Amino acid sequence: MSSSRFEKIVKILLWVLMIVSAGITVWGYAVGFSDMSVDTLLYWAYILAIVGIVIAIVFGITISAINNPKNLIKMGIELVAVVIVVGAVYMLSSGAPAVGYVGAEVSPMTLKVTDTLLNLTYLLCALAIIAIVYGGIRNAIHNK
Repeated sequence: MSSSRFEKIVKILLWVLMIVSAGITVWGYAVGFSDMSVDTLLYWAYILAIVGIVIAIVFGITISAINNPKNLIKMGIELVAVVIVVGAVYMLSSGAPAVGYVGAEVSPMTLKVTDTLLNLTYLLCALAIIAIVYGGIRNAIHNK
């Protein structure tokens, strides 16, 4: 398949996804964001996120395998490291219910996953701040 044909297919697919997303959003506004419209919007967001992640991983692996097959070993090691970090954060997450919450009962699994995602967010934000500070200090020292 030629490059220009592939680009056309991707462009058309992106337009379709954008039109469907806009349609779901307009529908949500039209019905006043009822439970059904909010659920539909959230499920659509989940679908888009999962498809995006899968495409990024598949294209990353494919391009890496074509350009430099030795990078696949490095990617495998990085993937194992990510799984280990996520697993460790999951094990350290308490899954305790929110203090003062009076709504419907939430399952322990949902609480555990929510705590894991929050703790991963905190960890990644801290690492990003450390990387920014380290990069600034390193550049200041090397550019004297």
